[in-house]
Amino acid sequence: MRFWETGFDGAWLFEPIPIWDERGFFSRVFCAHEFCERGLETYFVQHSVSYSRIRGTLRGMHLQRKPHAETKVVSCRRGAIWDVIIDLRKDSPTLGQWKAFGLTAENQHHLYIPKGFAHGFQSLSDDVEVGYLISAFYNRQASAGFRYDDPAFGIAWPLVVTAVSERDHTWPDFSVTLCE
Repeated sequence: MRFWETGFDGAWLFEPIPIWDERGFFSRVFCAHEFCERGLETYFVQHSVSYSRIRGTLRGMHLQRKPHAETKVVSCRRGAIWDVIIDLRKDSPTLGQWKAFGLTAENQHHLYIPKGFAHGFQSLSDDVEVGYLISAFYNRQASAGFRYDDPAFGIAWPLVVTAVSERDHTWPDFSVTLCE
């Protein structure tokens, strides 16, 4: 696997290195040894998939509060997404900053998102499928989020939002209490 730093301590972009032959290819999308070498989480309790039918669908911004905070590894298995993370770690020099990454089925990039980040994405094509490795079980009471268009962050989404859940549309404005 090939890893790139993202500018956020602990968050990584990586891509599997395929081994090709006449049948196609084989590649590792997770390796505990390579994750451990970088001090990354290696214990994941859930593998989830989301499907977005239409281009412009927006999901986010989501997180789970402590003690149920989660590390995620996100990949786009079909189509293309514009994946956004926001650093909400109180002691981080990049607190409140966001970055976006293009994840596609073609580039096979994965985004490692450590605990303390909010996460969301917008589908850049129809029929998008996103896979998630998640380090903690979902806990409804710890589930939190804020609106994708919250002025506290000014995220510049690349497309007009065509679909968003009622929950994502009605999250409150960001609050520092989410960082706790």
